Amino acid sequence: MRSDPHTPFAQQQCETCHGPGGEHAQRLHPGDYRPPIPRFGKHSPATVPQKNVVCLGCHQDSHRVGWQGSLHEQAGLACVSCHSMHAAKDPLLVKTEQPAVCYQCHVNVRADFLKPSAHPVREGDLDCGSCHNPHGTLAPHLLIANTVNDTCYTCHADKRGPFLWEHPPAAENCDQCHRPHGSINSSLLVSRPPFLCQSCHSQAGHPSIAYAPAGLPGRVPSAFLLTGGCLNCHSQVHGSNDPSGAELNR
Repeated sequence: MRSDPHTPFAQQQCETCHGPGGEHAQRLHPGDYRPPIPRFGKHSPATVPQKNVVCLGCHQDSHRVGWQGSLHEQAGLACVSCHSMHAAKDPLLVKTEQPAVCYQCHVNVRADFLKPSAHPVREGDLDCGSCHNPHGTLAPHLLIANTVNDTCYTCHADKRGPFLWEHPPAAENCDQCHRPHGSINSSLLVSRPPFLCQSCHSQAGHPSIAYAPAGLPGRVPSAFLLTGGCLNCHSQVHGSNDPSGAELNR
């Protein structure tokens, strides 16, 4: 660490963060007040702003300019609530270890990532920072891009368009149909087709009613709704550039 000029230890070593040791170790007369060494742990008498001002003295750059007023700052978190300074490698900087730190507070998100259909966080291909900036952004949910869709497009660029024939919900907000962290349905869907599609589209005048296995008297389920549901025909659900794709079927 001393060989890296960017580390606090290469500057004034421990005193870079913990203050001048001489003020604590100086000889005092009996009864005189001895200044404590600034501490940052759970039992530190320092307030959260007092802890953070030390860290932000070096780390106030473009990546953390949104910290003031951010959701995490408003929740009363200190930098040391998530970061481990004395570790050889801060877990938050390791893609496979970062989610475990976030899960300490976001237990509901951890449950989502354990569902059958989920983004590859458990596999180590993504971490929370792939979509969120924990230090604060101007976007909702601390997203790294301005909108939900713009964040999704950083990986799913083929869904960006523009399309000759657009599917309005897909262009408006991806999470109208998808759960961003995980779902019990395939492709992170909110619900299975055809039920997801029928939450917007009327079944009237179209063979789109999924009957029970026994069917109604004299009726059987529509063959078009088996397996892929509406996607059996309307496969280009995000949009189509085919001149004949007005029904998103090609």
